[in-house]
Amino acid sequence: MIRARLSVLLLLISILPMSQAQATDVAYQGERPFTLVVPAKYKSGTPAPLIIAMHGYTAQSPYAESYFALGKVADEKGILAVYPSGTKDSNDRLFWNATPACCNFDSSTVDDEAYLLNIIDLVSKDYSVDPDRVYLMGHSNGGFMAHRMACNQSERIAAIVSLAGATYSNPQSCKPTSPVSVLQVHGTFDAVISYTGGYLFSSAYPSARKTIDLWGKLNQCGKKPYRVLPRLDLDSKLAGAETTVMRYKGCKTGANSELWTINKGKHAPELSANFAKSTIDYLLAHPKKRV
Repeated sequence: MIRARLSVLLLLISILPMSQAQATDVAYQGERPFTLVVPAKYKSGTPAPLIIAMHGYTAQSPYAESYFALGKVADEKGILAVYPSGTKDSNDRLFWNATPACCNFDSSTVDDEAYLLNIIDLVSKDYSVDPDRVYLMGHSNGGFMAHRMACNQSERIAAIVSLAGATYSNPQSCKPTSPVSVLQVHGTFDAVISYTGGYLFSSAYPSARKTIDLWGKLNQCGKKPYRVLPRLDLDSKLAGAETTVMRYKGCKTGANSELWTINKGKHAPELSANFAKSTIDYLLAHPKKRV
């Protein structure tokens, strides 16, 4: 009887799921500290992708981590992730010194490009970061900052995702020296950063379409983007697959430019679980193209 009970116990143990290892938070100190999330699947010596995800104006890094909700997918795919913070302006609000339009309203001289490059350098020193799979993601002001980095630090960035952000209004201000893939995600009902372009105070920013048109030109793509299927379900508050995909094809540099339009989407869409998977899949599908 004891032997039979022991056999049953061993059988139950063998079929019960084992506890899964979890991602680890590693705090980096300094004048502008940040936290690195190391996936459970990380192995030293095996190059891993790195995603830096940036909050919008007035928000903070914990907000970016919870809002984008990249954690589960990033951990499954072995991605290192950082959610950094901007600096405080005169109204005690966090901002990124991105393009002239958004959102350095105090004319601060803070160098956020150097800060983000330092994050890449510090993490790469301590962990096996794949230099051809360094990605940026940002919401609103963070999206503007992602565009600035793609324009000015293109050698270090493989691809970006900008949600409700935009590139420079003046195309001459964006002069990448290396191909960068760009995914622009924008809601048509965005009342803060208009889908059709506009002004923040006296500074202009381009429309979502002009933003990807610029990158389509920089990446030497075809003359216009094409609608592709399937549609995506990125906003959990909107019924069905509300997001259409426009993609440039035939890009000679090997990089890519896409626009995902959230029809009736607002400035801060209620992101579905599909958002993390879809955007991460996009980034991983576009490693750095060296020319």
